Amino acid sequence: MEWVLGFPAIALLILGLIGQAFEMRKIRLTIYKDEELASANIFMNKKNFKWYAIIGLGIFLWYLAEQM
Repeated sequence: MEWVLGFPAIALLILGLIGQAFEMRKIRLTIYKDEELASANIFMNKKNFKWYAIIGLGIFLWYLAEQM
């Protein structure tokens, strides 16, 4: 594994997953009441796509690090 790409890949992956979790919580709290269950469409909210891009970039860099 190429650690020069591996460390940023892991950092991006962790940052993306944590950021997306906080974003989902904010979306759920602004749209739904406390007693309601959130819809499955919450994953397609526009605010989540930046986090999906960060997670995808982390996975791609991790793949590159493993191939080198």
